[in-house]
Amino acid sequence: MKELIHNKEKLQEYRKRAEELVGKMTLEEKVSQMLNWAPAIERLGIPAYNWWSEALHGVARAGVATVFPQAIGLAATFDEDLMERVADAIATEGRAKYNMQQEYGDRDIYKGLTFWSPNVNIFRDPRWGRGHETYGEDPYLTSRMGVRFVNGLQGHDPDYLKTAACAKHFAVHSGPENDRHFFNAEVSQQDLWETYLPAFRALVKEAGVEAVMGAYNRTNGEPCCGSKTLLKDILREKWGFDGHVTSDCWAIKDFHEGHRVTAGPTESVALAVNNGCDVNCGNLFSYLTQAVAEGLVTEEAITEAVVRLFSTRMRLGMFDPAEKVPFSKIGYSEVDSSEMKALNLEVAEKCLVLLKNQDGFLPLDKNKIKTLGVIGPNADSRRALVGNYEGTASRYETVLMGLQDYLGDSVRIMASEGCHLYKDRVEGLAVANDRISEVRGVCRESDVIIACMGLDANLEGEEGDEGNAYSGGDKPDLRLPGNQEEVLRVIAESGKPVILVLLTGSAMAIDFAAEKFEAILQGWYPGAQGGLAIARVLFGEVSPQGKLPVTFYHGTEELPAFTDYSMKGRTYRYMTNEALYPFGYGLTYTDIRLGEAAADTGKVTKDGITVKVTAENAGKMAGIETIQAYVKAVRPGTPNAQLKGFRKVELVPGEQKEVTLHLPLEAFALYNEEGIPVVEPGEYDIFIGTSQPDHRSQELTGKPVQKLTVRADERYELEQ
Repeated sequence: MKELIHNKEKLQEYRKRAEELVGKMTLEEKVSQMLNWAPAIERLGIPAYNWWSEALHGVARAGVATVFPQAIGLAATFDEDLMERVADAIATEGRAKYNMQQEYGDRDIYKGLTFWSPNVNIFRDPRWGRGHETYGEDPYLTSRMGVRFVNGLQGHDPDYLKTAACAKHFAVHSGPENDRHFFNAEVSQQDLWETYLPAFRALVKEAGVEAVMGAYNRTNGEPCCGSKTLLKDILREKWGFDGHVTSDCWAIKDFHEGHRVTAGPTESVALAVNNGCDVNCGNLFSYLTQAVAEGLVTEEAITEAVVRLFSTRMRLGMFDPAEKVPFSKIGYSEVDSSEMKALNLEVAEKCLVLLKNQDGFLPLDKNKIKTLGVIGPNADSRRALVGNYEGTASRYETVLMGLQDYLGDSVRIMASEGCHLYKDRVEGLAVANDRISEVRGVCRESDVIIACMGLDANLEGEEGDEGNAYSGGDKPDLRLPGNQEEVLRVIAESGKPVILVLLTGSAMAIDFAAEKFEAILQGWYPGAQGGLAIARVLFGEVSPQGKLPVTFYHGTEELPAFTDYSMKGRTYRYMTNEALYPFGYGLTYTDIRLGEAAADTGKVTKDGITVKVTAENAGKMAGIETIQAYVKAVRPGTPNAQLKGFRKVELVPGEQKEVTLHLPLEAFALYNEEGIPVVEPGEYDIFIGTSQPDHRSQELTGKPVQKLTVRADERYELEQ
């Protein structure tokens, strides 16, 4: 990954220029630059800049831009190359919009180049409302997808950043949303280092992420945005991070109002700055001048923070002539172009996960269907396409619209909202379940039913974003809300074949559908082109290829308490129960089989192990499969087999390709109780297949997973 390390001489030059510029500022001017809405300093030629911009799955909250599938859907592609292409496209649109806005003097919020993305928190519990902003429950998958997202956002120019990415929320943050302003996440050193920190470490040490955002909560007693352990000891000293740190929005005031670890605003801002927080999303850092006067923080600490901030602005080319900065040439015509729409459709198709396909019911043949029933509150919902932290698309393809556009007049489509997404009636003055007769009527007239159910970001989201039916954005349970379950039962009673299209950002308990319906497609929040992508997959224009980045449980009863941050009993890595649909699982329309896997050595050494396997398409349709490698330490008290490698392979019928997976030494390491990664002597099982090696996955796919056993003769202690 050496090509990702930018020109060190240039970095030193930027820092020197930043030091010279900051050296001309008064204390008050320095403090003003540490607020997210940094004002202009006209006497020094410094324009105003707002640090707060969003780009979770497209340039957000700044007008028209490509709305890609939500982050959890991007993770379901298991495609690192695609992830970087998406992030590069986002950066292109971000630069195009920035260049245009600068021409007109528009320096408002969400109009900058410092994007507060990606969210690499671990989706440890399916109830967490913001889980759909993440790359799922696995630290390895999150690390790989996160690194490539940062690569795409920041670019590969040796001198300038295309945009600046931000790893958030550091660290140990995944709900409950309602309690985040005073919650203390208690976590063992083993879980901290094995689950909650690996993705952040990868983004800092591999991708060179420019910024890190602290979390709202406390971790082991320390508020994250002022945590000596997280921000100084780990981030800066252990990992060598030299970018800037931003607080989450208004998180600093939580130090005294929620966490009550400080007596008031001056102590809070001092705690944050003394531990390395450089910019405050909010206005509390205006107390820094008072904190300096009271001796709680030094002006030197403030100077260092502002130097870091201006080093970032220098790296973005904000103080260089436009002709020197290659990204200044990106024109506004790049935004929402036909090429962007085509990429968005491709990504949407690749994020869809086929969970059930009884007796090869899918793909549908439009020549054999006269009338198609499309039922459900998410059938014609824009909200169900976009998730949160979204931009504005110039056109939205809902599921209903996508089917109408794809089928034209060749198939009659009958539609019904079915029910409200979460209320007991659609019309306020009607009786409860006021669309149920329409559901029955549509079912009677239709040959096949597509039921479009699920959630949207009004139901699972961030605390305080919008009012919603659920408290604070978290889900109370894993059931479909409102009357959706009842509508599904009425649809099942019709006796017609049914496809459930589930638009959610998280796992749901869908045991009834799993038992009764012919097919289930997990659509996530698939972006502005999502409805057309779903239509194309359902009718076989392309084969589905997504894999689950989260576990689908049978219900919350089998989960530990939501507030318990121990990983015991959580996610595929530590669960003991059998999943409804496991992490790493997803079907295709074709039949890609693996030959005998072989390792280049039977010994685990510092060079790791390389595994090769031949993949063959024995089916009748072109398709793409994800070859997955899992590692299990063969000794008591260790986690289940964990994902440690994956590769996409694309094959036409009859084609064969050799796939190579390299498992470095770190793939065999587990963290001890002190949080140190260690490869202990003994046996390790390597599993190679198209899913994880659990019984349920092999039962669902009908395909075995191969096991190779290797041995480590030495003990290796690795760096944290």
